[in-house]
Amino acid sequence: MRKFICSLALTLALSCGATLADVGNPEINVPCTEFDLPNGLHVILCEDHSLPMVETNVWYRVGSKNEQVGRTGFAHLFEHLMFEGSGHVKKGEFDKLLEFIGGSNNASTANDYTNYYCTVPSCALELPLFLESDRMGYLLDSMSPNIVDSQRDVVKNEFRQRILNQPYGKVWIEIPRLLYPKDHPYNWPVIGSMEDLSAASYEDVVNFFKTYYVPNNASLVIAGDIDPVETKRLVEKWFSDVKPGKEVKKVEAPPVKVEGIVKKTITDNVVLPMRVQVWPIPALYQEGNADMKMLRYVLTNSYGSPFIKRLKYDEQIAQDIFCYQEDNDLGSFFFIMYTPRPGHTLDEIETIVNEEIEKLKNKVPTQKEVDRSFNTIEYGYLHRYEFSSNKADKLNDYYVHFGKPNSFSDDLARYRRVTPESISACARKYLDLNNYVEITVVPEKEDK
Repeated sequence: MRKFICSLALTLALSCGATLADVGNPEINVPCTEFDLPNGLHVILCEDHSLPMVETNVWYRVGSKNEQVGRTGFAHLFEHLMFEGSGHVKKGEFDKLLEFIGGSNNASTANDYTNYYCTVPSCALELPLFLESDRMGYLLDSMSPNIVDSQRDVVKNEFRQRILNQPYGKVWIEIPRLLYPKDHPYNWPVIGSMEDLSAASYEDVVNFFKTYYVPNNASLVIAGDIDPVETKRLVEKWFSDVKPGKEVKKVEAPPVKVEGIVKKTITDNVVLPMRVQVWPIPALYQEGNADMKMLRYVLTNSYGSPFIKRLKYDEQIAQDIFCYQEDNDLGSFFFIMYTPRPGHTLDEIETIVNEEIEKLKNKVPTQKEVDRSFNTIEYGYLHRYEFSSNKADKLNDYYVHFGKPNSFSDDLARYRRVTPESISACARKYLDLNNYVEITVVPEKEDK
């Protein structure tokens, strides 16, 4: 709570006219204890006694980028299979055991990693350690072709719900297809291809697990109300017998470049048309990545931001407009998405969007605009990591990318280094109006 009040006070001070130099750069220190097991599992312990709760967070360095053309969707499939029982945990017991002691759990899959996390009362820490170690070491003991087939169907249904039946959902399939070459590991969506999942053999699925879901390709964070000495003993007790796998080869790919304006129009069951303009930008934590995120906030952070003020209030032609940045290890992308008000067109909006981008290239934003954008980022950053679940996930993130879990201040410092000039320079460098991807969604025609 003290840290939260401090961050809130900092944000209020800046919003009232103080500059970053006036308030200084408070250090964010999250002390950790680290050790490795002989099987290669890296363990990070973070002690925090503010609540009698503990978070366990496992990162496997495997995501959709580790799949192959014709065999996509495996990483996401395992997000489901990992809850279907293991060598010493019967089907359905994973959730029941955690719920019985007041715990919760979930997982997520991304292009570059998959993570599995649990929240439990601190007195019950041993349970998630047992469950995580059992599915890491003994998942295949209970997995069968029937279980794999049933989860294929679950994933396909999720694909229908999250993509096909969501307004404008097809856009998230088209962006990677159009932005990345066919042989690029980001060319397909994280959820994968339904055709690929149907075609995959049981042996394909088993081999994928044996390759990537091994302790030497994983890191475990335990954060919260813990005794580090006792926690280390429990980790050694449950994970030491998990056998390591072969060294996992690192996936690499060159930066992508869009040649010309790559356009595609698709139909969907929607009322209003929508358009998205997409540009490749620097990868996560690379030079220019933080500047582009600040640029996003400069364009849409407040009622006075160029896109919001001109399109929604002055011209009143946009129903909605926002910018977003999708960050990944092999390259990120920046997009602007908008829908018109009835009686107006996408082309009207695009003209103004492009005009405002050109203005930003030729005239640097004010320091006040940059400070306001930084305030938004910093406030969200500090507030988010007041929660042990988010803190545990970020400790894993920093370990994977920097080899140093306690990198909170270093990460935030990226944004402090951003200047009005660097934002304008990145706009010139990356938001090329002659080379980008443009996807337009139009309403399906009603049958007459």
